[in-house]
Parts: sequence; structure tokens; C-alpha cells
Amino acid sequence: MNSEILKDVVIIFALSSFVNFIFTKIRIPTLVGYLLTGILAGPFLLGIIHSPQQIELMAELGVVILMFTIGMEFSLKHLLKIRKIVFLGGFIQLTLTALVTMALAITYNMDWKGALFIGFLTALSSTAVVLKILQDRSEVTSNYGRTVVGILIFQDIVLIPLLLFTPFLKGETSNLDTDLYKLIIKTVLIIAFVYTGNKWFIPKILHWIAMTKNQELFLMSVLLICLSVSLLTSELGITLAFGAFLAGLMISESEYSVNAFGNLIPFRDTFTSFFFVSIGMLLDLNFVFQNIGLVIFTVIMVIVIKFVFGGFTAFLLGHTFRGTILVGIALSQVGEFSFILAKLGVSYEIINNYFYQLFLAVAIITMSFSPLLIQIGNPLAGLLLKLPLPDFLINGLFPLHQIEIPRLKNHLVIIGKDSRSINLSVMAKFNKIPYISIVFDPAIVKKRQDKGESIIYGDAVNAPILNKAHVDTAKIVLISIGDLIISMAIIEKVRLLNKHAFILVRTKHVEDIEELYKLGANQVIPEEFETSIDLFERVLSNFSLPRNEIDDVIARIRDDHYGIFFENKAD
Repeated sequence: MNSEILKDVVIIFALSSFVNFIFTKIRIPTLVGYLLTGILAGPFLLGIIHSPQQIELMAELGVVILMFTIGMEFSLKHLLKIRKIVFLGGFIQLTLTALVTMALAITYNMDWKGALFIGFLTALSSTAVVLKILQDRSEVTSNYGRTVVGILIFQDIVLIPLLLFTPFLKGETSNLDTDLYKLIIKTVLIIAFVYTGNKWFIPKILHWIAMTKNQELFLMSVLLICLSVSLLTSELGITLAFGAFLAGLMISESEYSVNAFGNLIPFRDTFTSFFFVSIGMLLDLNFVFQNIGLVIFTVIMVIVIKFVFGGFTAFLLGHTFRGTILVGIALSQVGEFSFILAKLGVSYEIINNYFYQLFLAVAIITMSFSPLLIQIGNPLAGLLLKLPLPDFLINGLFPLHQIEIPRLKNHLVIIGKDSRSINLSVMAKFNKIPYISIVFDPAIVKKRQDKGESIIYGDAVNAPILNKAHVDTAKIVLISIGDLIISMAIIEKVRLLNKHAFILVRTKHVEDIEELYKLGANQVIPEEFETSIDLFERVLSNFSLPRNEIDDVIARIRDDHYGIFFENKAD
């Protein structure tokens, strides 16, 4: 390896580690740290990176692996189920955002071609940023997450026609009809290729490789599939990243997709960091400081425009007010594929260097703010819901039918939409235990209602929803949310309505246990400790201990609020 490249890699890792250590302490997402690393190490500040082209290559590989893992998580069957979101929602969001941004760009004294091009650049959102945040928050398959992913997929697909449309803006249209025919043929070939690969070839290939029980061979084969499909689509004039997404879709239906996904996580996280660093390196701080007022105004306008029309699209698709806010915020940044399109626009002289630098500044700043904006999405929606809003805005254009819940006493209330909550409701129904589930996901509610379950749609933070579930007369309230702030708010509301209910709470982090007990929880179940207890219980059973002694040991651990684990952690 060239020593200069190795030095650059060491510098990036060192700066990233230092910045992310500080950001982790103050609870700022690491994506912002990577962007800041690129700004610090880039040519416009410290200038300590000597091989930026090599870093860009590693960055592109990071995006390829990221899109590959996203494709594996998002199955082809599921993609077909949300085709309305992908094509209708994506088209509405892209068109409205591009047109309004175009009108704004004309006020910057741009001609209509340049303004339209800027509109397209702005309309694209960041798949890499948003999907990584949704993955970290386990919200990819949530109701609003499905809409965000669907719109992002449409944007990735439409990048190809936009790349073909760019020469048209320059006036080079002599081969436009031919290019359109080629595009249609390519699309048909790709759909056929992905379908056959997903249905027949890839699952069989992975099965043969898995039967060798060679983990290294399995990992190499998965990477080979990813890179081969990416290379093939690249030869057809389609981006490497979208090709990687298609490769992920082909693997998604295989029984080995979970194992493949787990193996690729370290590669994804490492190389994705290079992508965000490389983006940060593009920002010219001198331009930003010289035009600080213009940059700030443009950033605010872009976020507002994208938020409004992203949310409006979600509203048209039937989302509640909270879902509308969350979708709008998630799509409020400029995307990484816009950089590819912007470079082409500069080469065709559709936009000049001044507007290119303004675009870079706005894109990087909006991407940097995305993790923070998404983090405040739920609190912001909760705050706005306190306003006297009309019902159609709160409940959406297609409100879910709410079943009538008879008056119950001494029943179980299950709050949450994760698999644990669903399984608990199934077991309660099977054992004829009276229960009511509260789920804040209309898709899940509709599906479970069709199966005859006692389930209502709503946000359990709101007292009217808790009243509808008759929490005031419930014997047990089980909260399986995972998010500390939301869980705390629900406990407070439940305790105000019912002083005697036994409140059982699931939490992800052990440090949250005491907070939840203070607010009124009767028992808090930390995921990692309960797994250990379950395993230990099986160990004791195999030592042939009497059942009553095993129960006594487990009960003492739980009654002590898992104190033995904390003591061990302190060591």
C-alpha cells in the first residue's frame, strides 16, 4: 500500500476516534463527528489529507456496502407491498419539492435551467444518513419508517433518469429518444434479473456455500455477489450504490440473509465512515464565512421546504399528524446522490462554481443537522399536538376504524408494537386472559384487528388513549417501548389514572432502571439481564435442582432489582 494512503487512513481514524469520543460523551450522533472530521482534515482547513481520490474510492465502497445491507433488510416482497408509497409518494415529494425550490432558485438570479437543476438536487434526500439513523433507532420497519424508505427508494431510482435529463438541460438532446429506449430496456432487464436471482439462483448458491460450513468462504461469496451485481449495473449506466441495493434485495429472501447481514456490519460501519469524511472534505469554509448570511438563509429555506412537502406527502398517504412530522423531518436534508448529479451539472456548465459551493455548504450542513432534527421529531410532534388542531389533521385523511372496547376490570393492558408485545397479546388471547393492546402503528393494528384481537391504535402518552383502554381499572400495565423518555411519560400518565396497577416495563439500558422505578414502575425488565437469567435458569435445571429452589434463586435476583449484576459491572 502507498504510504501516503496509509497515513491518510491513520489520520482519519485518529481524528474520527477523538471527535466521536467527545460526541459520544455529549450524546451527539457519530455521523456529525465523521462530517466534522472531513472538514478538519480537508484541503480547506488543516489540509492534512494527501490522497483525497483514494479516500473517495473507499467512501464509494462504503455507500455500496451500506446500500447492500439496506437491500437485505428490505425484502423484495415488502418492496412490492409498498409500491404505492414508492411511486406515488416518491413522485409527489420529488415534484413538489423540485418545483418550489426552482421558484426560490430563480430569485437568486439563476436561469430556469439552472434553477430546475437545483430543484432536482434539493429534492433528493440522503439515503445513507437517514437509513443509518433509522437502523440505529430500529425504525426502518415502523409506519413512518416504511414511508421514508419508500420515498428514498424512489429518489434513488429516479437518479438514473435525472442523469439522462442533465444533458437535455444543456441542449444536447440529439440522442434523447435512443437514450429513453435504452433506459426502458435496461429497466426491464434489471427487474427480470433481480426477480430470477431472488427467486431461484441466489438462495441456492448461498445454500451450497453454507453447507461447506466455511465462514470465510460464505463472507467472501456474499461480498462477491454485492460487488458483482454493482459492477454489472454500473456497466448498464446505473450507479454502483443502486446496484448494491438490488443485490441486497436478491439475498433478502434467503434463509441466510440474517447471517450475511451480521457479517457485513463491521465492513459497513468502517467504510461508511469514509463516505461521511469525504463529504466533509468538500466544504470550503472560506466560502461559508464570506457568505454566512446567504448560507444560513438557504439552509433554513431548504429544511423548511423539504420538511413541508415531505410531510405533505405523508399526509396525502394517510399518516397521522405525528407521522407527518416525522416523515417531513426525516426527508429534510440534501442527499449524497445529489453530489453525483451536481458534479455532472458543473461539467455541463448548468451551474457555476459559486452555486456549486453554495450547494455543497447547504447539503453538508443539512446532512449534519439531520440526526439532531430526527432526534427531536417525537418531542416536537407531541408539543404541536397540544395545539387546537382539527381532527382530520390529527388522525390523517384515512383514520383507522377504532373498535368498541367494552368496560373491563382487572385486565391486562399491553403497550408496544415490538414482537414481544405482539406475542404477549397472542398468549393472553390463547389463555383467555382479558387484555387490550395499544399500538402506535396503523398497519399492525389493521392486521391484528382483522384477526379479531382487542387492539386499539394510538399514542399511549395521550391520556384519552389510555382511558379508551380502561387503564384506570387495569390490574397489570405492560410497557414494551424501549425508548426511555416515552416510557417515562407513559408511566406518569398510567400512575395518575391508576394508583394500584402493577406496571411492568421493558428497557434496553440498565442505567434506566432506577429512573423508571422512581416514576412508579413496579418491575423493570432490562433485556440483557433477563437473557442472562433465562440462561442461568436452564443451567440450574440441568444441575437437577428442585424447581422451588430455582424459583427462589431467580426471585431473589429480581427482587433485588438485579443488584448482583450492578456489583459485577462496577468491578
